[in-house]
Amino acid sequence: MPLIDARALTKTYTMGDQTVHALRGVSLTIEKGAFVAIMGASGSGKSTLMNILGCLDLPTSGQYRLADEAVETMAADQLASIRNRRIGFVFQQFNLLPRTSALENVELPMVYAGIRSAQRREKAMIALQKVGLGERFHHTPSELSGGQQQRVAIARALVNNPQLILADEPTGALDSQTSEDIMRLLTDLNAQGMTVVLVTHESDIAAWARRKIVFRDGHIVEDVSQDRAEGGNWGQIPIQDADLVGGHNAHTKLDSDPNFHPLPAEARSA
Repeated sequence: MPLIDARALTKTYTMGDQTVHALRGVSLTIEKGAFVAIMGASGSGKSTLMNILGCLDLPTSGQYRLADEAVETMAADQLASIRNRRIGFVFQQFNLLPRTSALENVELPMVYAGIRSAQRREKAMIALQKVGLGERFHHTPSELSGGQQQRVAIARALVNNPQLILADEPTGALDSQTSEDIMRLLTDLNAQGMTVVLVTHESDIAAWARRKIVFRDGHIVEDVSQDRAEGGNWGQIPIQDADLVGGHNAHTKLDSDPNFHPLPAEARSA
C-alpha cells in the first residue's frame, strides 16, 4: 500500500469570469520510504499539488489517500489532525518563534498534540540531537546560523514521528555549502526510512532525490527515478510522460499563507 495515492486530481479556481485549471487529472503514487523532488516553473501546478498532499487544500475532484485515509472529503479539523499526526513540514524561511529557544520551538507540535511537559522536553532533545544540535538547545534563532535554524525546523518536523516530511524549498534561504549539509541530513533521514517529498526550483537540489517529478501547465510532464552514482552523478530512468495543457500560478501554503499552521485549529485558538 503506497503512503500517497492520488488519482485524477483536478483543481480549478474562479477568477472573475475566468476559470483557471491548476491541476488537470494528476495521478501519482509515492511509496513509503521514497525521496521525491517536485519541480516546475511558476504556475506549473507543483505548489497546488503540494498543498493537497500536505492536507492544506482539497482537490476540486479526484481522490487522495494518505496512509490509506481518504483526505478529499475531510473537514478542516480533520485535515488539521492528519497534518499533526502524519506530516512534518519544513519551510524555506524556517518559521521559528524568534524569542523562543530551539528546544521550545521543537516542543511546539507536541504542545498542540497534548503531550505532557516532561515527555515533550525529552522527545525534543532527542530530535535536536538527531540533527546535530543537542548542545544548542537553549539558543534562540537569532543566536543560530541559517543552517542551524533549518536543522531546528527539521527537528520540529520530526518530533511527532510523522510518516511524511514535506519540504518547501528547504534550501532556498541558504548558501550552497549549507544547502548541501541540509540535503545530506534529509538524505540520512530518508535512509532511515522517512518518506521525504520536497519542492525545489534547483536542479542540483532535486538531484539528491531518488525520484524527480516535473510539472508543466497542470500536468506531470516528466517522472523519472534517479540512481546516485560515484561523484554525485545520476542516471535517470523515465517513469511516465504526460500531455501539456493549462496552468495556474499557485503559492505553496506552507510558505505563503501567514494564517496557516500545520497543527490543530483548536490548539491555535487556545
